[in-house]
Amino acid sequence: MSTTTVRIPEDKRDTLKIIASVEKRDIKDILSELIDDYIERHNETLEILSKPGWVESINEGIKAAERGETVKWRKKKSGR
Repeated sequence: MSTTTVRIPEDKRDTLKIIASVEKRDIKDILSELIDDYIERHNETLEILSKPGWVESINEGIKAAERGETVKWRKKKSGR
């Protein structure tokens, strides 16, 4: 495992210290858990963005919507 330095505002660091003390945990364990949660929340987005062509398709859809070229959900759902 590598080491990374993170600058945290003093008030947040103090709050983390209090939480760690109450929970009898190390701050590094709390931060690691927070990072894991953050990564988990973004995994689906990363998966979508890693598929070839998906980013271009999404951008094309956004541009079409900006031009007012939309398809109503009922028509799309029925195949029209």
